[in-house]
Amino acid sequence: MIQHLLFPVAVLCSSLVFAQPDLKKYPEPEFANEVCYLKKDSVNLAIRLEKQSSKLDSKMKLGGFGGYESAYSIDHSQSPVRINHGDKLSFVFSTGALVKKEENNTDSVMKANGIDTDATNEMMQGFNNPIDNIILYKCETATGKRKIWMQKTGGAISISKKVKSSEKYTFSVKKIREGYSELIIDKTLPAGEYAFCVPQGGMGGMTGDVVVYAFGIGL
Repeated sequence: MIQHLLFPVAVLCSSLVFAQPDLKKYPEPEFANEVCYLKKDSVNLAIRLEKQSSKLDSKMKLGGFGGYESAYSIDHSQSPVRINHGDKLSFVFSTGALVKKEENNTDSVMKANGIDTDATNEMMQGFNNPIDNIILYKCETATGKRKIWMQKTGGAISISKKVKSSEKYTFSVKKIREGYSELIIDKTLPAGEYAFCVPQGGMGGMTGDVVVYAFGIGL
């Protein structure tokens, strides 16, 4: 009888031992809904990136004859957050959601009417997943600022006639747990300045305002 009791206890203890390293591997960021750099070491850390808000600035030069520019600007030519190497980089994003959610009155009413609330919540989370709107850009330094060009064209009197926009870098999303994901950059980032752009909610989102989480690669 004692042996039968000891076996599940041993299994439970071993599962806890194997689960503990994940807490060090994926630390909880200090603030929710922010992109943080996952610094991998003996004890991994979620490092906050430089955070600024930015408005989309669009203008025509010489009534359009000198070209058209549309860009987000970030103060200063370099980010104070520096990452030495741009290969195998990972970032984390947490919504602050709890793994186990308490059932509220609305869920109770829906379940009483035969509605699968878990499936409904998952569907809504898919529609409202903020990670789907996060974009990583390489910034260009100009006049003491960093620019993220949405569009930059030469006009009739401009030497360059090319349409230019800032380079985007893709990343893969690995779900760690509910409301917590790892963003794994798909290829090595060359030296330079970078920023994750996250659309603002409310009135800011209607005007195209974004929150940028910036960092630099190299010294």
